[in-house]
Amino acid sequence: MSDLPAPETLALHLEDHILEVKLNRPEVANAMNMPMWRELQETFEWADECPDVRVVILCGEGKHFCAGIDLSMFGSIHTDHEDPSRASEKFVKHLRGLQRNLQSLRACRKPVLAALHGACVGGAIDMICYADMRYCAEGTTFCVKEIDIGIVADVGTLQNLPSLMPEGLVRELAYTGRNMHADEARDSGFITRVYPDRDELYREVRSIAGELAAKTPLALRGTKQVLNYTRDHTVEDGLEYVAIWNASMMSKVDVQEAMTAKLEKRLPKFMD
Repeated sequence: MSDLPAPETLALHLEDHILEVKLNRPEVANAMNMPMWRELQETFEWADECPDVRVVILCGEGKHFCAGIDLSMFGSIHTDHEDPSRASEKFVKHLRGLQRNLQSLRACRKPVLAALHGACVGGAIDMICYADMRYCAEGTTFCVKEIDIGIVADVGTLQNLPSLMPEGLVRELAYTGRNMHADEARDSGFITRVYPDRDELYREVRSIAGELAAKTPLALRGTKQVLNYTRDHTVEDGLEYVAIWNASMMSKVDVQEAMTAKLEKRLPKFMD
């Protein structure tokens, strides 16, 4: 088994091909400080390359999943320059770095399942938009909070939410900064399923992750790549892409193992 990274702001656990990535700053409701942004990208890039990892579960330690960006970051962004245009250029570079940090969840070829509880605010919404599926416990609240601190959400929420729920609802949430509760999030399509409590949430998401981890990893990775590509292209483009993917990547070894296991009434065993 590959050695796990040792981030400061995340707790990692790898078992049965499932990597649990837990936000681990509970004393500040898992607010996202600069190390956490960097470590999220480093962790998901590691997960993408690690053959032992087939599925990732993203969750949070403590009472809340994540309170969003740590406000101390606003004081640590140094973009001073005698030329305002060059200062703006430095800020854009910084912001693009934060965007890449969270885009690593989507770039990771392994499915990412977000298990959410408590508050999910601001930058946390940006983060979970990049997950493949989102599940939550009763009582979870979601809030696009940036409007209330005078900024435009700029790390993925406004770009991703319109493809995940009705546009009118996205605009209402972004304009008002109000809370969206678990049932509304599920009914809108943003959340796949709501569980009665955190224990059952983790138990059931772990079960789903286990089911995915038993699939052929190559086809699982390919399915995510094709879905990601199709989201941003026409149907015709998507059909061409999947045809080329299967022509070049479909594993005869995996297909044979899947069919043999079914005939022998056993679980298939796939290479990583």
